[in-house]
Amino acid sequence: MNNPFGSYRFLIGLRYVMSKRRNRFISFISLISALSIALGVIVLITVLSVVNGFERVLTEHLVGMEAEATIIGYGDSLRDWKDVADRAQLHPGVSSVAPYVESEGMVTFGRQVKGVVARGILPEAEPQVSFLPEKIVAGGLDALAPGEFGIILGADLMDLLRTQPGDRVTLVSPSARITPAGILPRLKRFTVVGVYDTDMYEFDSAMVFIHLDDAARFFRTGNPTGLRLKTSDVMQAPRISREAFRDVPGRYGVLDWTQRHVNYFHSIRMTKKMMFVILVLIVAVAAFNIISTLMMMVTDKQADIAVLRTLGAAPKDIMKIFIIQGAALGSAGIILGVAGGIGLAANIDTMAAAVERYLQVKFLSPEVYFVSELPSDLYWPDIFVIAVAAFACALLATLYPAWRAARTQPAEALRHE
Repeated sequence: MNNPFGSYRFLIGLRYVMSKRRNRFISFISLISALSIALGVIVLITVLSVVNGFERVLTEHLVGMEAEATIIGYGDSLRDWKDVADRAQLHPGVSSVAPYVESEGMVTFGRQVKGVVARGILPEAEPQVSFLPEKIVAGGLDALAPGEFGIILGADLMDLLRTQPGDRVTLVSPSARITPAGILPRLKRFTVVGVYDTDMYEFDSAMVFIHLDDAARFFRTGNPTGLRLKTSDVMQAPRISREAFRDVPGRYGVLDWTQRHVNYFHSIRMTKKMMFVILVLIVAVAAFNIISTLMMMVTDKQADIAVLRTLGAAPKDIMKIFIIQGAALGSAGIILGVAGGIGLAANIDTMAAAVERYLQVKFLSPEVYFVSELPSDLYWPDIFVIAVAAFACALLATLYPAWRAARTQPAEALRHE
């Protein structure tokens, strides 16, 4: 009798759920309650999976352009950068290291002027730390030769400047030079040898790439201003980068991808938390439909309750019967919702594309959003939390009807039978 799954309480509770009732309206409400929970769980799993997908894509884009970790020296440049790079690669978690020179400036072409971040790179080392070579749509990194002063622009920057590959643009350095005519900015004409397109306006409109030697000469750094790291696990990059430089002599600053774009990821995580709370409330509303189902069931089963009480069932036994019934309805909805949510989340991109073709619309226009498809990532911990939260809501919804059923007086219930 102590085990509810082996007792009459469990059997009666399931019988009330699965048996054909005299009142078909109660059966219909029970079905609606389970389907409501299922629909809420499906929506919750799908939405959180899409948010996870957007976070992954955003991480890939940002890390692909900014590198997983950056090492900078306390000064204008890293004079011993080769030794520092060799020491960093001794760490088993560091896959590759590439030097760079970075400075702010302006690019002009005709009457068009745009502020940019100019990054000097080594063409042979860049593919090891970023996905820039994959995003080049015209020209290539091989066109960046030392002393040739070639430059690669973003697609949006090309549109802003109204320039084409082969044109010569002027790069303006923020550091000035003193001449007999006074203080003048440093200027240098560069030839456009390539165009890249990452689908992210932040980069495509404000970042240009030149050869490392040309950047060091133009910005007068002499040496690279930092090192960019590629690690074996992007999510462990903060820990790996700090461990790699813990024993390197000298003073260096370590900046990982989570610090460079902390506002982006804070906003995504906050959005995910708020959406989870809001959608759980929707599931809670669906779960509380069980209250109306059980209340009607309590009214319909007054005689049965009275007979059970007459046979010796305690009020707590009556409560357990209706709690089991409500939990069974909630569990059915949760199982259906989890199965449907996993199926929908795993195929949301295909289904969205089919709807777009049918309606002749584009939900995520590439002209507005940096992601033109609906990404989705299923995280099993999220699914577990969703299922537990939905079950808790369903269980809470059974308490009041079960308490009302336990208060049934046998004499009063049987008087009208």
